[in-house]
Amino acid sequence: MNQISLPYIEEGDATGVPVLFLHGGTDSWRSFEPVLPHLPDDIRAVAVSMRGHGDAPKPESDYTIEELAGDVIALMEELDLGPAVLVGHSMGTMVAERIAIEVPERVLGLVLAGSFGQPQRNSPGLLELRDEFGEIEGPVARELAHEFQASTTATPLDPEQLDVFVDETQKVPAHVWRGIFSAFPEVDYAAELAALAPPALIVQGERDEMIPPEERNVLLGILPSARLIVYEGAGHALHWEQPERFVADVVEFSREASSRSEPRPHASAA
Repeated sequence: MNQISLPYIEEGDATGVPVLFLHGGTDSWRSFEPVLPHLPDDIRAVAVSMRGHGDAPKPESDYTIEELAGDVIALMEELDLGPAVLVGHSMGTMVAERIAIEVPERVLGLVLAGSFGQPQRNSPGLLELRDEFGEIEGPVARELAHEFQASTTATPLDPEQLDVFVDETQKVPAHVWRGIFSAFPEVDYAAELAALAPPALIVQGERDEMIPPEERNVLLGILPSARLIVYEGAGHALHWEQPERFVADVVEFSREASSRSEPRPHASAA
């Protein structure tokens, strides 16, 4: 595993509950700009740009979820971050799940926003993304980046905010699109997650066109202690559409997870 240094932003009290934000595919730490201003000071928030995204290094290969998670684990060690709540959106949920499997002692719990079911080869949305972007050639047109980001919300975003997200998406070269979207359907963490059973909060947009309701039901079956919240009227990027509600749910979960925190052993898959 060839780990690389990742750019990140940190806010809040350094002694507060650590919460690590992991963005979706073709996004960056700026995906959480609508969220960060609403967080209370007692949350130590760290938002990271993963390899290939934003201003992070963009090697020619190695875009599996395992590689992405390895980079983030190295950053957590560098920052002495953990145990922490991992808040993932879309691709970030896969990375959060892998981190919980690899280093459960560094994880208080998972907030999975816009998360696909397991195994992901059964997800029609991911197979469609693989077919559409798995062989994309560059440079990636701004029109495509705009269309992709706009499709993730059920209601239109402020045009200036959407432009920020599109600008970040355009920093992602075609070889990274190919790498990540080809890797998504290969993910199958069902057995490992069921064995580990980390505390989890699953949040989904009612109008998420990428993920049908049956996929979140699969996750609930794998993670029996998980709680589900459905955001009425929201799409896949629910944290853009309802940031204040998203923060309230993340903070409540994070404080609860911190209050009951105990070291947990590394579990192996059955």
